[in-house]
Amino acid sequence: MKKMTYALLGLSLSLTGFAHAAGYGVVDLEKVVESSSYLKQQNASLEQSVKPQTAKLEQITKEIEALKQKAQTQGANVQQINTQYQAKVTEFQTIQQGVQTKVQATIQATNTVFETRVKQAAEQLRQESSLDFVLNKNAAIAFDSKYDLTAKMIQKVNAIK
Repeated sequence: MKKMTYALLGLSLSLTGFAHAAGYGVVDLEKVVESSSYLKQQNASLEQSVKPQTAKLEQITKEIEALKQKAQTQGANVQQINTQYQAKVTEFQTIQQGVQTKVQATIQATNTVFETRVKQAAEQLRQESSLDFVLNKNAAIAFDSKYDLTAKMIQKVNAIK
């Protein structure tokens, strides 16, 4: 019982500390992500960089389908068609694996850079507004909309080069 009393006392003291804080701000990180010019540019760049491999995968898929049709309609040379089919499937898998590796590495690097930008922008906002902390909007149960810094955060994140 004493432990629970001490825990409640500690909780009330920590909440009292928030009441005396210089302030807080909230940011809708989902909107920041959706509005990020950096992320949009990185996604467009990634799509362009894998476009040749994607086109090649589509071509190989058509070739595989043609080999399947050929095997079904021609009964002859099944061994030769099967060998061609296996080669195409292997080529497809190799290219697909390369694309997946490239996409994963690019996404990871992009996320690291973006996270750094968000933290930098949040710290700038915190200092400029003399706040004690900036919260993710989704982490707050309730807040006054006057503390919403999402628009400012989007501007700051997009301004970082």
